[in-house]
Amino acid sequence: MKLRANLVIGGSLFALAIIVGLLAPWLAHTDPVMDANLMNAEEPPSWTWWFGTDGQGRDIYSRVVYGARISLTVGIVSQLINSIIGVGLGLSAGYFGGWWDDVVNALTNLMLAIPSLIFALAIMAVLGPGLTSLLIALGLTNWSFTCRLARASALSLRNQGYVQAATVLGYGDLRIMITQLLPNMLGPIVVIGTLGMGSAVLSEAALSFLGLGVRPPFPSWGSMLSEARDQITTAPWLSVFPGLAIFLTVLGLNLLGDGLRDILDPQSRSRRT
Repeated sequence: MKLRANLVIGGSLFALAIIVGLLAPWLAHTDPVMDANLMNAEEPPSWTWWFGTDGQGRDIYSRVVYGARISLTVGIVSQLINSIIGVGLGLSAGYFGGWWDDVVNALTNLMLAIPSLIFALAIMAVLGPGLTSLLIALGLTNWSFTCRLARASALSLRNQGYVQAATVLGYGDLRIMITQLLPNMLGPIVVIGTLGMGSAVLSEAALSFLGLGVRPPFPSWGSMLSEARDQITTAPWLSVFPGLAIFLTVLGLNLLGDGLRDILDPQSRSRRT
């Protein structure tokens, strides 16, 4: 029952966020950037303004809806970059071993010793704010966990009978890694990738809050929180709704990852029960 609940609730929240992002032009009431009217500044939530308005009279609901596009784009693309780097390095290190394994291990330990957000801040300081810089920064910071997982899986799989059979049949190293090893480690990688998307959404919000994310006036949940920090007591709706959007999205991804882990790794479910 718990397995089903985590999967259903997490999948529903994540699917809802994707639908909102895809249908943002039809769901939003106004243009989140251009439709500003100081006569409507800091209006509280009402039937006219569902989530209220900000200090420039822009509709908070429309900005939250459009902000889903940025957060999900950053979460999905940055984690995809992380997975490609981590799987590529970890799979090759576990399969070939030797000096290449030592190099990858040293690089992984170095990355684990540096706080990911600090490393992302350093990259953003060099590249400057913007969506592309944000994707690059987050895509280069969190691959070490995926790398270790892929390496461990490759070490346990490379001596299996079907891998030896593929070698006897004349399969090249690249073909063996792609066709024999990779499919047998996809389950854990999908799980850690799902959880990593939640971390990427939080990191994007943190960097945008610090002014290093998407440039204003384009809506981002983190930048909306940054703009609302001085009005948290006088106009709490400015921070409540983007904060709630971040919370529900990350919660959905965490629950989805937990449910997928129980499905793809039955042993973990049996250990917890």
